[in-house]
Amino acid sequence: MNDGRNPTTTPDWEELVADAGEIAAEYRENGWDAVVLEPIDVTPVDRTDRSGLDVTIAESAYDRVANLVGSEDVSFGDAEVYYRPPEAEDEDRRFALVVERDERSKSAVLVPVTYALSASREVFERALHDEDLQIHVRPEAADEWIVFSHDDPSLFLEESDVREWTDG
Repeated sequence: MNDGRNPTTTPDWEELVADAGEIAAEYRENGWDAVVLEPIDVTPVDRTDRSGLDVTIAESAYDRVANLVGSEDVSFGDAEVYYRPPEAEDEDRRFALVVERDERSKSAVLVPVTYALSASREVFERALHDEDLQIHVRPEAADEWIVFSHDDPSLFLEESDVREWTDG
């Protein structure tokens, strides 16, 4: 995602990743296995075969998540979304922390994401219409991914964006 700066190297991004670490520590204190991903890039993708946010991570982190997701004991079906409203009303860049959860196995994957609304509009319009925002976690050097699905894409947006995109 390119809006003139690398969004995964900004102070806002670094703060979000630090928050993810603190939230993961709280999960671990409560007996959970919590994995924090540190995305290299987050890119909107809106193609016929796939739509949502592509989250590129290091191969070693991908392997850990793939092993967790591939376990018969783990089934991610719950999520918490910590959306950060923009500081300025005209701010295009958005940040959110998604905690993918499996209550039964006490497993969590924390996925920080960032996106520019101007570059992601089609993705979010489609997600709102389909009631499904997908996050595709993928390794840096391979064309494979793990998909986390969210049936309430409005959790990733301002209320005014949702009204504009669903009413307009």
